[in-house]
Amino acid sequence: MALNVTVVGIGLVGEELVRCLKQRAFPCKWPPRIAATRTRAEVVAGETMTVYETTEEVFKDTDVVLFAGTEGASGASIQWREAAEKAGAVAIDNGKDFRMADDVPLVVPEVNADAVTAETSFIASPNCSTIQMVVALAPIHRAVGIRRIRVATYQATSGTGRRGPEQLARQTPAALESRENIPFDPGVYGRPIAFNCVPEIGSFQDDDYTTEELKMVCETQKIFGDPSIRVSATCVRVPTFDGHAEAIWVETEKPMSADEAREVLREAPGILLVDEPTDDGRRTYPVPLDVEAGPGRDATLVGRVRKDTSCDNGLAMWCVSHNLRKGAALNVIQIAENLVQRGILKP
Repeated sequence: MALNVTVVGIGLVGEELVRCLKQRAFPCKWPPRIAATRTRAEVVAGETMTVYETTEEVFKDTDVVLFAGTEGASGASIQWREAAEKAGAVAIDNGKDFRMADDVPLVVPEVNADAVTAETSFIASPNCSTIQMVVALAPIHRAVGIRRIRVATYQATSGTGRRGPEQLARQTPAALESRENIPFDPGVYGRPIAFNCVPEIGSFQDDDYTTEELKMVCETQKIFGDPSIRVSATCVRVPTFDGHAEAIWVETEKPMSADEAREVLREAPGILLVDEPTDDGRRTYPVPLDVEAGPGRDATLVGRVRKDTSCDNGLAMWCVSHNLRKGAALNVIQIAENLVQRGILKP
């Protein structure tokens, strides 16, 4: 037997969901049912598939519903959650609408898979930048506890959806000609993105933090189950196509040396430690290009682990992860895989 899977949404994340289902041999009937705004044939992850209009009918006999969601967009899971649950399916939502709902677990499998029980019918997957940070910090939090987190993100244009990389590709030739008056679409980014850094992701709130920054605060506290952890974030869009990077500083409850931190990170699930001395006196470290292929594509890469000398019990580190894979589609699929492993979903 195989599970019936319905994927709702077929943008960058929706296509990556389908690709992950196939690459990881998830036990589902192939192809999965795909639903979007209208019925059509479309090439998805290299195969021509039928995309159906989203109606209550597409949820019939479905075991698992994967809501693709898109950062900055909302509505699909709000509109169709009830239909999915009425059909008896377990729904996993990549969108933002239910992440902070009290009755919805917010899950990163390496961190808090036990937040899901056999009675859970709707699960939220966190924001891309939150996911990689909590994967990198969870081993340290389990070992010595974390009091405070400060993070600066360097987020790829694909986090905006298809329009982000299109803007970068379109603006780059113009910027090479002249970095004055680069044409840009203010509906995508508030400033040109080619050869630039834009410290605005999401919308500004009353306290002058953006919605992306506040997600990292609230989601981290919920995932770790500790609202006392102090979190401050500055989120920046940078001119890369894929792969978010983060500089992270933490203050821990108990002291931990950089060597001890590397050891727990090296053994932790979902992490690839890239922090070794080289023959020329330098150290290895991960960069966004490392997530394009190979073992870095599905991992959270961590490097530059060192003592933060500005405070007691301080550590600093750098992490990189593929925002469309672990930061979105892969995390959703891993949640479903965990439910299969625990017998909550039964093919």
